[in-house]
Amino acid sequence: MKNKRPILLPKHERVLKQVGEQFKLARLRRKLSMEHVSERANIAKSTLWRIEKGDPGVAMGNYYQVLIALSLDKDILQLASDDIFGRKLQDIELMSKKKVSKRNKGSK
Repeated sequence: MKNKRPILLPKHERVLKQVGEQFKLARLRRKLSMEHVSERANIAKSTLWRIEKGDPGVAMGNYYQVLIALSLDKDILQLASDDIFGRKLQDIELMSKKKVSKRNKGSK
């Protein structure tokens, strides 16, 4: 069975392409060949090529393997670490909860 390629909006495709470019630049700054990085990451050279192109069909685990090969694996911990929107939603919920009235507690 053939894997389906995720369908992304153009702006999201651009983000993945930018991520791919960042992977490629990190590799080039270290003066590492595609062969060397793909070997260290235990992935095919074609998979590394797809990662560097921002292909959304590449498994997240392969991206992580390349981060490890480039000694950038701690960068993955930055994903969704500063959840500003989630915190705002949580704060709104906390602020809107009504306090239990003290007079309802001992009225019988």
